[in-house]
Amino acid sequence: MSRGSGPAPEAERVRLDRWLWAARFFKTRALASEAVAGGKVHCNGAAVKPAHAIRIGDGLRVRRGEEGFDLEVRGLSMRRGPACEAIMLYEETPASHARRERERENRRLAPAPDPGGRPDKRARRRLLALNRSA
Repeated sequence: MSRGSGPAPEAERVRLDRWLWAARFFKTRALASEAVAGGKVHCNGAAVKPAHAIRIGDGLRVRRGEEGFDLEVRGLSMRRGPACEAIMLYEETPASHARRERERENRRLAPAPDPGGRPDKRARRRLLALNRSA
């Protein structure tokens, strides 16, 4: 039996949750697994499970908080190394990078959300005066 006809050796495939952790998209494998199971990660346009085996050349869409990444897998790793090595494991598409920068700028320019909460003494007196006059 030729080696090329069977399943790919383990060095050519890595679990998706382990790769996301090694590429430093998530701090722990548990968080990576949760994100994949929760539908925040798609491989080649399809929702997958945390144990899905990824290969070099696969396209990933990762949603992490308010940020979204469109990636192409460039390398595989089973261990979490330094950030400079993690960057070599993927390549982000230019459109994805531009979209993230645009969203970051929009968040920076957006007004701060109203904290809500209880009114202070002055605001309470104004509300009471408003209610009395109505």
